[in-house]
Amino acid sequence: MRSLISYHGLAAGLAACLLAAPALAHESHHRDHDENRAPRLTLQAQAAGEVAQDTVDITLATEIEGPDQADVAKRLTAQLNETLQAARGNDDIKARNGAYRLWPNTDRDGKITAWRGRAEVILQSKDLPAAATLAAKLSSHMPIANIRFSLSPQARAAEEKRLLDEAAKAFSQRAADAARAFGFTGYTIRKIDLGGSGTVFSKAPEMVMARAAFASDSAPPELEAGMATVSVSVQGEVALKTNAKE
Repeated sequence: MRSLISYHGLAAGLAACLLAAPALAHESHHRDHDENRAPRLTLQAQAAGEVAQDTVDITLATEIEGPDQADVAKRLTAQLNETLQAARGNDDIKARNGAYRLWPNTDRDGKITAWRGRAEVILQSKDLPAAATLAAKLSSHMPIANIRFSLSPQARAAEEKRLLDEAAKAFSQRAADAARAFGFTGYTIRKIDLGGSGTVFSKAPEMVMARAAFASDSAPPELEAGMATVSVSVQGEVALKTNAKE
């Protein structure tokens, strides 16, 4: 008897669901139809902020010239390895190979008169004073050739996360204002696209380079990072509503 009652109950519930399904489907279709007929509006909002660049890349470079290609390559490699070895030991500073190149010098007739080679070591760090001190120390092996500042991926991601909230609020406010301005009571978001970009602005990079070029072992270059502008944009499409229930 219990099984029979259970089966009867299941059948009744299934029948009720089947009866209700057309009504629910009709209501959903009607809602989708109304939403598809609603006017659409494309909007964009943006939030931006300035963040101090927190990473420095210091390029050390040396050039060697000689009559024999093999000898130039050997001396250049030895100097590169020596500089890399001297750069190790600080966990906060990453040292890696940069460009390595050998090329011939020729006379008017195209005859090779000498060979020239250039090798680079790049120091990368978020500790600017420590990087400057190490670069000055290594300048006896390889002089400083270039200094470049940048914003680390971690710092950029943190700023973009903060700006995303601002951009989302600005988009929502703009959508609400636009709906009200055109005589509608609200809106429904139909599509959202997110975008982000960052532009780096350095403070007087040429002056920093000039000071760095004349740095000696006892005088580390003065490093002054610039600012990076990080922006987040929100672009989307909204359907305007004529009443709060739509």
